[in-house]
Amino acid sequence: MLRLEAGRNPHDRALIALVGELSTCSDVFRQRWGSNDVKFHRSGTKRIRHPAIGRIDLSYESMPLQSEPDLQLNVYTATPGTRDADALKLLASWAATRDLPAPAPQRRQ
Repeated sequence: MLRLEAGRNPHDRALIALVGELSTCSDVFRQRWGSNDVKFHRSGTKRIRHPAIGRIDLSYESMPLQSEPDLQLNVYTATPGTRDADALKLLASWAATRDLPAPAPQRRQ
């Protein structure tokens, strides 16, 4: 994704500086960046480590937005009936209740 962005904005000074810094600090990055072995994947699997639910493997699909050519929509899903699906449901439930206002105290009569 970094190389894709660099291709879109080849004169972006901040991006040029970031690539320079990463190249200086990491032999692996420098070798991979220099190899020009770039592949854009529109679908696949991502492994995410979330602080609340731990490791979760999700399938993803990327779709370009016709109205905004520089943007894309990424959709992540978990296979139904798996630990990943359960973890995703738990995360959704946690996020949905996290910002709810606290219930009002009940008055005694």
